[in-house]
Amino acid sequence: MTKAATVAKKPKKAAGVKAKKVAVDQPLQVDEGEATVGQSFTDKAKMTMRNINVFYGDKQAIHDVSIDIAQNEVIAMIGPSGCGKSTFLRTLNRMNDTVEGCRVEGEICMDGENLYSPSLDVVELRARVGMVFQKPNPFPKSIYENVAYGPKIHGLADTRVDLDEIVENSLKKASLWEEVKERLHQPGTGLSGGQQQRLCIARAIAVSPEVILMDEPCSALDPIATAKIEELIEELSQNFTIAIVTHSMQQAARVSNRTAYFHLGKLVEVNPTEKVFTMPEHKLTEAYITGRFG
Repeated sequence: MTKAATVAKKPKKAAGVKAKKVAVDQPLQVDEGEATVGQSFTDKAKMTMRNINVFYGDKQAIHDVSIDIAQNEVIAMIGPSGCGKSTFLRTLNRMNDTVEGCRVEGEICMDGENLYSPSLDVVELRARVGMVFQKPNPFPKSIYENVAYGPKIHGLADTRVDLDEIVENSLKKASLWEEVKERLHQPGTGLSGGQQQRLCIARAIAVSPEVILMDEPCSALDPIATAKIEELIEELSQNFTIAIVTHSMQQAARVSNRTAYFHLGKLVEVNPTEKVFTMPEHKLTEAYITGRFG
């Protein structure tokens, strides 16, 4: 069991890995019963996950994962394709409930509340734990209605003035207001890819979530749009807790406080981001970030 850790500051830039090279004939697998190395837990946890197992039918996708996410932390989840990082992310707001045959075991809590309690309102949970997907998915509505939709169905605005204020503030927080304020009633689908993704972020934060989950939010964007999203993540972390799945190790190094490395459904290492990319503790983390596989 790892000791509780405080959240590290974001590294200003990614440093080169100086760890020793892994032997070519070393098996790329996690030993049975091997514990996660590093700093999985924190003194200021917003969310706590204990002994999480996820199954799709008879196939186990996540194996006994335990980790905390701290208040106002940005935690990045990295690993090769198929390692389970997106599956694990989706357990945090029960998106896997929509997948037939998916079963989740273990305990996931936010501020001490069990998110898998039968009495929990899942619709309310997904407002509290928002989600931004890999591909921008604005509704086929106006820019205004995309952002206003959540506050309307959750009863967060009593008057049109209140709703206007929520829409404006959300678009400002998503760094999109200045670009769209003169065309709020034009279709959201008419925006560029990067603008659409920021619109989706504005839509997520319009219902005042506590946590924002991001599943590869920049994978379909160009470098300029990606840079804007990364700047936005840093700004949003002042008010929100953020968990991001990314295939880009450079992006993880730029935006996150801690990085969690997944391998074949197991959580191998969690450490402050700078440590992960300069002095990884586990041989598999080192092999991944030095490009031996991925």
